[in-house]
Amino acid sequence: MSTRLKAHLALFSVALIYGANYTIAKEVLDNDYIQPLGFILLRVLSGLILFSLVHFLFIKEKIERKDIGKLILCGLFGVAINQMFFFTGLKLTRPINAALIMTVCPIIVLIVSAIILKEAVTARKLLGIVLGASGAILLILYGEELSFGKDRILGDIMIFVNATSYGIYLVLVKSLMQKYHPFTVVKWVFSIGILFVFPFGIGELAAVDWSLFKSSTWIAVAYVLIFTTFLAYFLNAYALKMVRASTVSIYIYLQPVLATLVAVLVQSDQLVLQKVVFGLMIFAGVYLVSSKKPVSN
Repeated sequence: MSTRLKAHLALFSVALIYGANYTIAKEVLDNDYIQPLGFILLRVLSGLILFSLVHFLFIKEKIERKDIGKLILCGLFGVAINQMFFFTGLKLTRPINAALIMTVCPIIVLIVSAIILKEAVTARKLLGIVLGASGAILLILYGEELSFGKDRILGDIMIFVNATSYGIYLVLVKSLMQKYHPFTVVKWVFSIGILFVFPFGIGELAAVDWSLFKSSTWIAVAYVLIFTTFLAYFLNAYALKMVRASTVSIYIYLQPVLATLVAVLVQSDQLVLQKVVFGLMIFAGVYLVSSKKPVSN
């Protein structure tokens, strides 16, 4: 299996993980088992423990002092701002709003990559992002009622900040992934990120009454800690060693497709022609952004 194919399989897995995360994470937050910032501290703490353990046992790689500044920025944008604003925003808005606003992330990555990495903004990339974003938006909105009311505006703004922060992180961390092992980079990103998150989340985490948790609550929390945090961050890091940041970000558009397919499999949704068309638009957009060579005439 080629390295590029491995990267795309990793990104597909991340899209599937995040596609389910909107509903699973909101279930925990809506029932007030854990407040948003306390949940983030729990995520970062568990991620730090898991990444540090794997790094200590198998990697044992050191970083150069000159890269500490970039790692601090990655910890700030990739862990602290990204996660705190997403979970707080998700509690204040609807999953459909959050999913829709997250479609700006590949656009942010394209702009930041052009400014920082001097990557060319080609017509092919623009077409892919427009096509993918259009398909994602249409799929998210199909049969749903979108509401950007005053009662949700703060949550919507926080999700937008989250999407922007994550886009900046993908661009900043790219050079580090090419230089170090993914576990080395992510371990340091979480080590720094927890310094930013701890003051905001410790009060909420300390106030959690663990005795109130049902079995379904524990399963939801475990999913967020193991899959959405540990596995998703590693797979994204792994893919960034082999493909562009814009390719990693474009896979965000697959999240609503995979969420729809899961819903169809569990018979909570129906597959109609419109959704198939929207899904094909997304796959076409992903292909245009992620493929190396133009399509031959």
